[in-house]
Amino acid sequence: MMVRRAGMDDLAGLAALRRRWLEEDGLPPGTDPGFEQRFTDWLTAFWDTRVFFVASVGDELIGMMNLALFDRMPAPGRPSARWGYLGNAFVPAEHRAAGVGRAILDELLAHARAEGLVRVVLAPSERSVEFYRRAGFGPADMLMAQVLR
Repeated sequence: MMVRRAGMDDLAGLAALRRRWLEEDGLPPGTDPGFEQRFTDWLTAFWDTRVFFVASVGDELIGMMNLALFDRMPAPGRPSARWGYLGNAFVPAEHRAAGVGRAILDELLAHARAEGLVRVVLAPSERSVEFYRRAGFGPADMLMAQVLR
């Protein structure tokens, strides 16, 4: 297994993982035949504000995770700061519990540290809370949210 930062040549593989994720959650196969193009258009538009990391075996992508980057507005007397939102973490069922997710997460966090991010936040699924807790994440009591839908 190899873990690396994704490149534009991984768009099809990332779209396939995203479709697979939703199919595991019950989306009937073949739903939304235009999805791959919409995904490619979306990711191309946001490429400069997100960093994707993938795990692969040979040419097959077996996991993904991304970090959306946010730059704080400059303020007098305060240094600039950046933070990241970890999202879209997915490893297909047959590759879970084999260290794939942790390897991707470690690469993402190493990148975040190297880029000087002050924090990485996420909204975990119920199933993933313990995974992130084992990796050192804790409650984010410094943030607030208003759910709009």
